Amino acid sequence: MPALLDVQELKTHFPVRQGLWRKAVQHIRAVDGVSFTLQAGETLGLVGESGCGKSTVGRSILHLTPPTSGEVIFNGTALSALSSTQLRELRIQMQMIFQNPLSSLNPRLTVEEIVTSAPLYHGLIPRQQVRKEAARLLDRVGMSVQHLQRFPHEFSGGQRQRLCIARALSLNPRLIICDEAVSALDVSIQAQILNLLKDLQADQHLSYLFISHDMGVIRYIADRVAVMYLGRVVELADKETLFQHPKHPYTQALLQAIPADHPRRRRLKHQALRGDVPSPTQVYAGCPFADRCPLATDHCRQSPPPWRELAPGHHARCHLAEPTPHGATFN
Repeated sequence: MPALLDVQELKTHFPVRQGLWRKAVQHIRAVDGVSFTLQAGETLGLVGESGCGKSTVGRSILHLTPPTSGEVIFNGTALSALSSTQLRELRIQMQMIFQNPLSSLNPRLTVEEIVTSAPLYHGLIPRQQVRKEAARLLDRVGMSVQHLQRFPHEFSGGQRQRLCIARALSLNPRLIICDEAVSALDVSIQAQILNLLKDLQADQHLSYLFISHDMGVIRYIADRVAVMYLGRVVELADKETLFQHPKHPYTQALLQAIPADHPRRRRLKHQALRGDVPSPTQVYAGCPFADRCPLATDHCRQSPPPWRELAPGHHARCHLAEPTPHGATFN
């Protein structure tokens, strides 16, 4: 079955300009060759440290941030081949939920205007049906019709995020990109929003690209997981395989950082990562992770690691990654 979303070698570079003539002296490689696919009805988790390029991937897929190169194919249509008008029409099927619900909602619009302005603009609902459609959307995300004439500042963080979800649903999309959609919420509210997203997915056969730095959230909601480091995907596998058999040292470090669910639970001990995330303007001869990796060799620093399939559906970008021995697990 063809993928709903096919991202091929996506790159998004930002020039660093200096001098009187604003000449580009170097480039920030925020996204530097990302590839993955997303099937209809699937949730792909995109995880990594802050600054690794996750959010830029999401914005570049929708062309909110124009990509430098690469291709995004949605439902068989290459977005780079579309005019601005055609892209605007196709975006009806692709929506985004942003990290900060308050800053992504217009403070001057009422709830009714927020959730119905987009379908009105695209002619999806008649004006006389606005109130009925707004009430339907609010009910779908667990809010009351009594909220229709209120403004964003009158709601809690969790309620605002529900409004953002209702706004995304207003166009009946097939794909929703969730950019750190629960990171600004309390843990109990996070669970409510995640459960809501899963219910909506089951009812409407939605596909999610779920961007997060929280491995616990990713484990709960994702079907497959892509791990990003410094603008590139370094490991990709289905959820259970990645959590039980992580191959890249960076993935292992992320999993080791998850707090244990019981104080007496023992874990495999791995050496802590050295140093900080390097600059995305730097060009590396070998693996960009080599300077922080406790297992790195001279070969890692001198030769770029290939993208290899270690098992069906399990890929990693590491010289040292080996196929998983039968029965081995990561605890």
